[in-house]
Amino acid sequence: MAGLIGGGLTVQALSQEPVGKYSMPLEEEKHEGTWLQWPHNYTYGKGYKENIQDIWVKMTKALTEGENVHIITYNQKEEEAIQKLLVNAGVNLKRVDFYQYPTDDVWVRDNGPIFVYDEKDELVILDWGFNGWGKKEPYKKSDIIPQRISEDLGFKLVNLNEVVLEGGAIEFDGSGTSLATRSSVTNDNRNSHLSEKEIEGYLYDVYGISNPIWLDGVKGEDITDFHIDGFARFLDDETIITLKNADLIDWGLKKSDRDILLNVKNAKNKRYNYEYLPLTKENVRLKNGQNLGYKGSYLNYYVANSVVLVPNYNDSNDKRANEIIQKLYPNRKVVGIDVRQLYKDGGMIHCVTQQQPVE
Repeated sequence: MAGLIGGGLTVQALSQEPVGKYSMPLEEEKHEGTWLQWPHNYTYGKGYKENIQDIWVKMTKALTEGENVHIITYNQKEEEAIQKLLVNAGVNLKRVDFYQYPTDDVWVRDNGPIFVYDEKDELVILDWGFNGWGKKEPYKKSDIIPQRISEDLGFKLVNLNEVVLEGGAIEFDGSGTSLATRSSVTNDNRNSHLSEKEIEGYLYDVYGISNPIWLDGVKGEDITDFHIDGFARFLDDETIITLKNADLIDWGLKKSDRDILLNVKNAKNKRYNYEYLPLTKENVRLKNGQNLGYKGSYLNYYVANSVVLVPNYNDSNDKRANEIIQKLYPNRKVVGIDVRQLYKDGGMIHCVTQQQPVE
């Protein structure tokens, strides 16, 4: 099977093993630290950060138990205010550092650096394009964050801006298979100049993806156009974590997509094992009682060195989901974090975290 590669190169045959230019460690491999973009009021006005920054305080406190936390803050005034919050919460500031970069928003998973190893096993930063999920939201400040980090940390920057690819839009098993939705990757609001095969070419060339699995997804269902990390994740190269069929229906996945997702085969043509998480039992309600009209997913968790941060919703299924995830990651402590105020804006824990592997 031939594929078109970025830059006009052609691959004559796709291997079953990753042979791309870069190796992306799985999330559960050892981190040097985690990157966070702290919320502020400069984009969405007064009250935005106040409604959600307690989530960042709790994430930082939990993460510093096992790794460093790199906080991107809008300016000096914001940094000083954040430091006070963290000190008051008992956070170990020896594990925290700050970078003053203006940002549009908090979603570092989508706009931030992708840390990978090159062919010399040196850490480099991939800088995929970011356009605010199809120009739905301001994005130009956040789009240059990988470049700013590259300059300050001295890591080589690999410019891949010709392809818009948010971090939450694609999942990897580490052995040549990827999961993604067309609605959030091949969508005309991201990559109208590229065919699906051309995008697959980039995935092969960069990551060695020989077995790209596409779901159609749903355009316009949410701000991300149906990111995969809200309902399907790889535990490893043998196991997929997702929702049961009835919950996938509730999440909005059509039958053809459900049929594909629940019968995925890996790059060696072997069917994956499956683990299942529930959705919330009830529609998510904000702290003021407002009903968002839809349920919450626990799939959007983040695996750190010593903890797994899991979105919680003050729902009766929180405990059940936390217990399932604890069994999946027995050597880490599950920390449930109430994300309701963030969830109304379209994201959860995985969306606002980005790992930096060890060098």
